[in-house]
Amino acid sequence: METFNQDPKPGRLVLPLVLIGMIATTYTFVNRVATNNDLDISVEEEVPVVEEEAVTEDSTTTSTTTTTLPNEVVTYLEEIQAEKVQSDELGQKVLEANQRWDDEVTSYQEAKDEFAAFIQDAEQFTATVSDPGPPNTFANLVTSHEELKVLANLIYEDTKELLEGLTSSDTGERRAAALEAFNENLTAFQQKVDEIIASATSS
Repeated sequence: METFNQDPKPGRLVLPLVLIGMIATTYTFVNRVATNNDLDISVEEEVPVVEEEAVTEDSTTTSTTTTTLPNEVVTYLEEIQAEKVQSDELGQKVLEANQRWDDEVTSYQEAKDEFAAFIQDAEQFTATVSDPGPPNTFANLVTSHEELKVLANLIYEDTKELLEGLTSSDTGERRAAALEAFNENLTAFQQKVDEIIASATSS
């Protein structure tokens, strides 16, 4: 008598058994490899590192003091600064002309004409310094300006003495003394201008 097979697909039970065997074999193999080689099997989780911004504290305190000067004072300071530049230009011309005469580059008549022209320049310079001057409401500026006027007048007198020294019958001593006085008074004038400006802008 023929035996009836109730399961039409007897192979469907075999596949799960094969899969279970493969999983067990893989697990056993991995554990054996890890044990024999002293491997530490672990999953490292990367943790993002957040960099903290470096905050720099500025501990330096800058204090600025603003001094507001009246317009008329600012105008006056600009005027005497321009006069200082003018005095420097006059000084350069005198020194160069004197050196040319010493080096015998210019003739006697040329030197006389140049030295005479310096007298006119110095006279104009003195007039420029004298007027208009500082505002009358600032007594300290008025006093200081009087000193500038005295020095400008001395410079003018020095230029006249330079010409006298040039035409003198001596061997140049008078002209040399006049040039030394001229340079000293010119320097004193320029220093006084710097002093006035510094005093007015720092107070």
